[in-house]
Amino acid sequence: MNIILVSNNMAKARTLSLLQISMALVAILVVAILIAMIFIVPQPVHSKQGVKSLISSHLRFSFNNPQKHLDAYAVQLGELQARMMRLDAQSDRLAKLAGEKPLARDNTTNPARPNTVPAMGSPISNASPNASVNLPTANRGGPLVMSQPLTEAELQSRIAELVEKIELSTEFLSNVEAKLLQQSVLKNSLPNISPVNAAFNSSSFGWRLDPFNGHKAFHEGLDFTAESGTAIYAAAGGIVASAEQTPDYGKIVKIDHGSGLETRYAHASRLFVKAGERVQKGQKIAEVGSTGRSTGPHLHYEIRLAGNPLDPRKYLKVN
Repeated sequence: MNIILVSNNMAKARTLSLLQISMALVAILVVAILIAMIFIVPQPVHSKQGVKSLISSHLRFSFNNPQKHLDAYAVQLGELQARMMRLDAQSDRLAKLAGEKPLARDNTTNPARPNTVPAMGSPISNASPNASVNLPTANRGGPLVMSQPLTEAELQSRIAELVEKIELSTEFLSNVEAKLLQQSVLKNSLPNISPVNAAFNSSSFGWRLDPFNGHKAFHEGLDFTAESGTAIYAAAGGIVASAEQTPDYGKIVKIDHGSGLETRYAHASRLFVKAGERVQKGQKIAEVGSTGRSTGPHLHYEIRLAGNPLDPRKYLKVN
C-alpha cells in the first residue's frame, strides 16, 4: 500500500512506505497512551485537594504518627506532675503552720534501685522525650496469673482515677490549710470579706481551659463578674506593695498584709492607691475593668501565702 502526498510548493509527489506508515501509527499510539496515563493513574495524596479520604481520622492518626499517642499521654503525665508539685508545696506550708518539719523528699534517682523515678514534686520536663521511664516498685509479689498488658482505654481510665484522687486530696488539704490559718497568728490579718459587691465564678480557681488558647491551665484566682466601674475594696488592711499596669494582669493592686500574706486585684479600669500607701479593710482601692489578658469586665482576685496561691473561696466565708 502506498500513500501519495502532493505539495503545492513542489510539483513532485511523495510516497510513504508501509514501514513509515507503521512508525507513524506507533508514535500516535504511544502519545495516546501517555495522555491516558496522565488522567487515569492516581495522583499523589498531596495533590488531591478537597478529596475526602476513605480512612477515618482515627486510623490515619494511628497509622501515620503513632508517636502522637505517646505525646498525649506525656502531656497528661506532665499535668499530673504539676498537680503533685502543688500538693507538695501545700503540704510543706501545712507542716510549717502546724510546727512540724516538712517531709523530706529525695529528688534523685537511686542507682541501686533502677526501677525508681524522681520523688513526687521533682521536675521531669527536661527529660529526653525518647527516654524510657519506669514507675517506682514497692516490695510486693505473688504468683503471676492471667497477665496481660493494659489497653489504651484501661490506661486512660487509670489516669482519670488518679486525677480524681488528686482533686480530692487538693480539696481536703485546702480546707485544712484554711482552718489552720484561721487559728494561727495570721487570723486577724486574713482577707475575709468580698473585694467587690458581685458574685464570683465558683469554678474559676484551679485547673480549667484557658479562654484564649483552649489549653489546660491553672487559674490562680477567683473571678468576679461585674460592670466596668464597679468599686473594688481591700479584703484586709495592709500596705500597697504595687499599683501598676502589667501585660497579663492589666491594672493591678497588690496589698501586703504581713507574714507573707498578699492579695491581688487585677484587670481594673482605674486605680485609687499608690505603692507604699497604707489601706484599711473595706477601703476602695480600684474599679472593675477589662485591662490586660481579659475577655471582659471582671475582677481577678488572688490570695497568696509566701508566693503560693490559696483558694479564695475558703476565706470568703470567714466572719
